Amino acid sequence: MKIYIAIYPLLFLVIFSCNTKTNETATIASADAKEMFVSPAEKDSMLLLTDRPPNLETPLKYFLQDYTPNNVFFVRWHLSSIPSRIDPDTFRLKVNGNVDKPLALSLDDLKTKFKPYTITALCQCAGNSRSFFDPHVPGGQWKNGAMGNAKWTGVKLKDILEQAGAKAGSKEVSFNGLDGPAMQGTPDFIKSLQYDHAADGEVMIAYEMNGEPLPLLNGYPLKLIVPGWYATYWVGMLSELQVLSDTFHGFWMSKAYLVPKDVANGNEKPDSLSKDMHPINKMDVRSLFVSPEPGITIAVGKATDIQGLAFDGGDGIAKVEMSEDSGKTWKQARLDADLGKYAWQRWHYNFTPVEKRTYVFWVKATNSKGLTQPFHQWNRSGYMRNEIESLSINAE
Repeated sequence: MKIYIAIYPLLFLVIFSCNTKTNETATIASADAKEMFVSPAEKDSMLLLTDRPPNLETPLKYFLQDYTPNNVFFVRWHLSSIPSRIDPDTFRLKVNGNVDKPLALSLDDLKTKFKPYTITALCQCAGNSRSFFDPHVPGGQWKNGAMGNAKWTGVKLKDILEQAGAKAGSKEVSFNGLDGPAMQGTPDFIKSLQYDHAADGEVMIAYEMNGEPLPLLNGYPLKLIVPGWYATYWVGMLSELQVLSDTFHGFWMSKAYLVPKDVANGNEKPDSLSKDMHPINKMDVRSLFVSPEPGITIAVGKATDIQGLAFDGGDGIAKVEMSEDSGKTWKQARLDADLGKYAWQRWHYNFTPVEKRTYVFWVKATNSKGLTQPFHQWNRSGYMRNEIESLSINAE
């Protein structure tokens, strides 16, 4: 089913809080609900999760490209009050707090008064693939398309903090965008980073995505880029930075987006939930299938290029392995060229079926630190899914 919609008006009021209750109403799609595709402004046909706030998933076929096109790059918003238009001439990025010189930077200031910086990085929702969790968990029922790889161009956050004269002893930086709640009592979406991380020279503020201005639905005019970390920190329509001398305790840091502390893959058990929780942060190592897609039939005796993607939080993929016997033995796949330590890396596995039957493949990635994927992974919020994935292929 395919329908066309503009960003506004939208069909109904919802907010997805990734399994965290707020005062707004959450509409949760069933994992096996019929797919609906929409084409909002600036976007091609995408899988609809919610229309207000707009949450859209990238169809798997676009992951055959190294860089995810802007017009199908996944969309993730938490709050339903989103500007439908932003005037680039009057927009200002405010920088204040524990600084010597508060700033109000125009887009032209950012493009002409700072050295441009470009980085390739994967943006992945913390709840990507939540619909596959077993046991099932509530929240946005993403399949594997809540992610995208892009070249981001903008300004190093370090340079902006230096121009503002961030004072000694600064502990964190908070980030707020132009989106807001539709109902009183819903907390504004504000995230924070430790100051040393914010000023590491890689965290940046982007005004371009794949060589073009950011689409409105992906955070125009400015988006915070936190390479290697889950997209909850990648604040869109970024409008204000606060340099803080203390720890930030906002709702979206202290109550939402929490995972078990010091536990691999954020793993816990339904009958033994962790009591020691902390904010989600660095992406874990993962691989997934892209082609052939599920349900495709291949020809006996004909070579097939099984391919997919592998990535982690920046340590680098060392190898990707495939199994045709439920994990008893593993064979190494071929890796394409490295697009950057924060980008995904494509892998290929050549397979020629010798008889008519259903073949089942498993895939796992291992990074440069020796971290790999578990056979099963689960947590109450459906975050950080990275268990070994399987793919069934029919040969005839």
